[in-house]
Amino acid sequence: MNSCPLCHPANETVLWQDERCRVILVDDADYPGFCRVIWGGHVKEMTDLTEPERAHLMTVVFAIEDILRETLQPAKINLASLGNQVPHLHWHVIPRFPDDAHFPDPVWTARKRGARATSMDRTRLIGELKQRLGDSLG
Repeated sequence: MNSCPLCHPANETVLWQDERCRVILVDDADYPGFCRVIWGGHVKEMTDLTEPERAHLMTVVFAIEDILRETLQPAKINLASLGNQVPHLHWHVIPRFPDDAHFPDPVWTARKRGARATSMDRTRLIGELKQRLGDSLG
């Protein structure tokens, strides 16, 4: 039986989804706007997808990046597709700020400072996603 946590999610905040992938908001007080784009089927690598599927997934990743840049105006956006611990294709889209808990290091390293007091307008993010990618099927 498949015990993949991305195939069988619990307590996700889904911002947008279609028949192929979903965008979730990661509940991390240090990183408002941190999103994951998760492929719907259980595959491990980008090369497991067809060319059109890859293009679709990256369209969603780039839309999230663009929306976060416009709405939060971060110093940088980190994109990562690791999958070492959860081998299910997904992308992390993480807005970064000079005063965030780990900057300029990756978010998975030791903290350098306390949490940043910033919020994310979830309604605006959902609205922008729907406008750019179409209405959610969920």
